[in-house]
Amino acid sequence: MLKPKIAKALDKLSSKTAIKNTIYTVSIIIFFALILLPPILGIIIKWGSIEDVLNQPKLMSEAFNAIAASFAVAFFVSFIDVVAGVPMAWMITRGKSKWLSVLDTLSDIPFIVPTATLGYSLLLFWNEPGGLSSLFGASFVSPGWLLVILLHFTFSFPVVVRVMVGALLDYKLEYEQAARTLGAAPLTADRTVTFPILKHSLIASFTLAFARSLSETGATMMVAGAFVHGPIFINKHIGEAGPLVFVSAILIALSGLVFVTIRLLGPRLKMPVRKVWPVVERKLSSSTIASSRNGLTLLIFFVIVLVPSLFVAVPAFEAIFTGVLPEALGGVGVWGDYWRSISLSYFVGIVVTLLNVAIGLPMAIIIARRKIGNGPSAVLDVLVNIPIIVPSVALGASLAIFWKENFAFMPEIWLLIFAHLSITYPYFVRSMSAAVERISMELEEAGRTLGAKPLGVFRTIIFPLTKYSMLSGAIMMFTRSVSETGATLVVSNLVTAPVLLVNWVKSGAPTATLGLGCGFLILFSFIILLVLRLVVKGREAY
Repeated sequence: MLKPKIAKALDKLSSKTAIKNTIYTVSIIIFFALILLPPILGIIIKWGSIEDVLNQPKLMSEAFNAIAASFAVAFFVSFIDVVAGVPMAWMITRGKSKWLSVLDTLSDIPFIVPTATLGYSLLLFWNEPGGLSSLFGASFVSPGWLLVILLHFTFSFPVVVRVMVGALLDYKLEYEQAARTLGAAPLTADRTVTFPILKHSLIASFTLAFARSLSETGATMMVAGAFVHGPIFINKHIGEAGPLVFVSAILIALSGLVFVTIRLLGPRLKMPVRKVWPVVERKLSSSTIASSRNGLTLLIFFVIVLVPSLFVAVPAFEAIFTGVLPEALGGVGVWGDYWRSISLSYFVGIVVTLLNVAIGLPMAIIIARRKIGNGPSAVLDVLVNIPIIVPSVALGASLAIFWKENFAFMPEIWLLIFAHLSITYPYFVRSMSAAVERISMELEEAGRTLGAKPLGVFRTIIFPLTKYSMLSGAIMMFTRSVSETGATLVVSNLVTAPVLLVNWVKSGAPTATLGLGCGFLILFSFIILLVLRLVVKGREAY
């Protein structure tokens, strides 16, 4: 908490129009200069190479087919993410068990596992003899479109859960309780009161899951087989600027159209069914139905999301009973590089998270409160999503082109930080802008009427009502940065933990070594996130 004198001085400064305009202007300039323009300019620099695709009808047809496959997978996966993720978020926030903080943190595991390693883990679990296939004597799910869908559901599911957990924790139960006091069944109150209020967060979670699915490259390569979508098409033609520019440009254009449509129509969507069936909905609200729903939710989470994500770390248990664990703890051999890489990953993750909170919070308020007008704010809302639409390998390549050709003197650590800023920035801005949009303007106006300055309104109204969404956004940024592989490989020679683990996979490192390396990364990240949740949320969260 700020001391009264400091708070009063800052409140007074925040009331000055010049100060407010400067903060908003700087946040917009930083967004364009560091987040949006570098990857786009990197593509524009190589724009002439697009003729390499346009002059080859067969290659262009393959590119369009790959783009269509990307959108088909992204739309389908995002829909089932919301259907499965909302009940999970509901159980985490509304349940009474003391273990729900642990379950909440477990839901972030697919975000912690490096992307390429996650794909490898799912391949082992669903297809290889040592996994689920061993129970059937044959491959249970072969590489191809079905395994790609399972993979994309696994890594985008936490996005929906994280956004909706923050929204539900910020949401005040008084509205729902008032409806139930007036005789509404729990399902009726949830359907007619809670979900309309949380509509912006539902839209944000769908949008982020959709964009996340469109851009993933490294993990998909591991499980795709003959299946080709946009990022894989780019990777197949790695080193050729034409396919990278062509596919990236179309993905950005079509995704921008999708986001504009969502932006225009989303807020106007009403509940499709307004009629209430008291008897039926009361039966569907029974404890038996709720328990069955929670049981199915947990089954889906553990069987389809958590266990496949952790399967690559199973050999870590073998390492405990061999000489690998003492070597790891002592930093012997390859483990010296491992500890350096994991320190680098956490350092970059923390720096990126703090920077994004500082530059992303003003942008979220600009978008949510239309600070620069309805039209420009809506445009910014769409542009914010672009960095996570571009396939990660293409993003890394375009960033490398821009920064290295124009700022060759820049230290590599900053190249890495700027790349991770671009990748993670949208997660915070989208979740926070949706959270701010939920807050009625009347509350802020009442605060101002009572003499509160802009910063005072933020401290006493906006922050208390959005702090869990802020936490959720920070968690998504940190975990996404720690696990990023594709862009890191292209933009920098620095070896983060995910890059090192991918190198181990390629070099055929012993399974015990690989499993223990993944296990350490998951364990440390899990502990950090769990402690952060317990400190920020406290007992009242559950």
